[in-house]
Amino acid sequence: MSSNAIAGATVTSATADPSSLAASRRLTWVELVWFEKRIECWIRFGHSSDERILDRRRRLVGFKPGMLFAFVRWAANERGTIVSRIDILAAATPRMACSTVPGVTPGGEQLLRLSGWPKVAQALRCIDAIEALGIDPAAAAPEHWRHVHNRLSAGQSPRAYTRDRHRAWLLRRELGA
Repeated sequence: MSSNAIAGATVTSATADPSSLAASRRLTWVELVWFEKRIECWIRFGHSSDERILDRRRRLVGFKPGMLFAFVRWAANERGTIVSRIDILAAATPRMACSTVPGVTPGGEQLLRLSGWPKVAQALRCIDAIEALGIDPAAAAPEHWRHVHNRLSAGQSPRAYTRDRHRAWLLRRELGA
């Protein structure tokens, strides 16, 4: 694998193997692809710690173990949308059993997985609501994302994430519970 530094970004050859990058850096790597109006994969929230540019339409972003992120995948053809998905994952930690997700190496702890634009749009609105509170969605309680997944999968409305719920989550995390 060859790499060069260009304007502060690491540029990696298109033959880069994400699994070798994950093994060498212990990061969870997500491949982002952008072919306008055909295939669009992006990170909705999360804080990547590394980035590798493969070419002008593809790049890899790496997340430290345990970091939460939302990965959105959308594809269309001449007849319209053929797939829309959102996955909210906690980046894999060493020796952790993890779910596999296309484009994510090695995978992660699955907190939310929804398919179909109506459900994906609802999940995006839940993310927007958390941001409107001034809370980083990547810092929200993982249990909330599981709750959102379960409720939306069952065709129900999820409970709102509140500052009080967030404060309780931060206290539980601080206590190590």
